[in-house]
Amino acid sequence: MLKHRGFPGRMPGSDFQFTIRRANPKGVTPLTRRERFRDRKAIDRKADELFLAALWDHFGEEPFERGNLDAGRLSWLFGREVIPADDPFDPSDYDALLRLDVSAARQSYPQIFSASDDDEDDTPWE
Repeated sequence: MLKHRGFPGRMPGSDFQFTIRRANPKGVTPLTRRERFRDRKAIDRKADELFLAALWDHFGEEPFERGNLDAGRLSWLFGREVIPADDPFDPSDYDALLRLDVSAARQSYPQIFSASDDDEDDTPWE
């Protein structure tokens, strides 16, 4: 399992995890598309936003390996802002390649891209 060095481990000031420390000995947690309802808590939406911002800052438009990225957090974005980069795609593989769907991400989280368009670096984990 690839460990993404320099990637934030969690949302600051919370228990929302962005990465895992080691592979699950019981098997890889598969990525699944989780439905995001309008009544989700603001803190949950903020965690999604910060995670997507970290993905954008770390990988940009390039494909990336799932590695130690948290399956639960990825699943909130999977199938919309984060999509498979290879075919066939195995959702239960740490080596699976993913990529950002930048157009979908810009629609869902425009504030992430407006800050990067202005060349501001105000990420909370730096």
